Amino acid sequence: MFSKKMQKALNDHLNAELYAAYLYLAMAAYFESTHLPGFANWMRMQSREEMGHAMRFYEYINERGGRVELQAIDKPPVNFKSPLAIFEQALKHERVVSKEIDKLFDMARKEKDYASEVFLQWFVTEQVEEERSAEAVVEALKMIGDQRPALLMYDRELGQRESE
Repeated sequence: MFSKKMQKALNDHLNAELYAAYLYLAMAAYFESTHLPGFANWMRMQSREEMGHAMRFYEYINERGGRVELQAIDKPPVNFKSPLAIFEQALKHERVVSKEIDKLFDMARKEKDYASEVFLQWFVTEQVEEERSAEAVVEALKMIGDQRPALLMYDRELGQRESE
């Protein structure tokens, strides 16, 4: 069993992961509406991945004898400026998540909750990949600029992403 403070923090982060899944699904819906199915696919896959992260927290809390307390999920934005703006927002979001994981890790370490520290290590590593992945798309979109043919080619490339 872990402390009530840790349980609350893990439940809060479970909610944050659910919001991330919801955010990426909203971004996917936007891309669908703008006829960029490859970008939409990338975001749907990202949404599924975030849902998987949420379920890891859900299962961990239960495994440790804690109580999962689901919370309301904030409404994500509906309208966006451009593919670049969307991915810049996604990258910013991933950086916020990384900081939150670091805080959880630090809390586990301070509480000498070694099981939680080990559990959270996976997320520390995962966030490096998450940031790198979003940043790669941001950089590609910056190179593409206003070139519609290049954007459509990149859309096809992003459409190749599969669930992990």
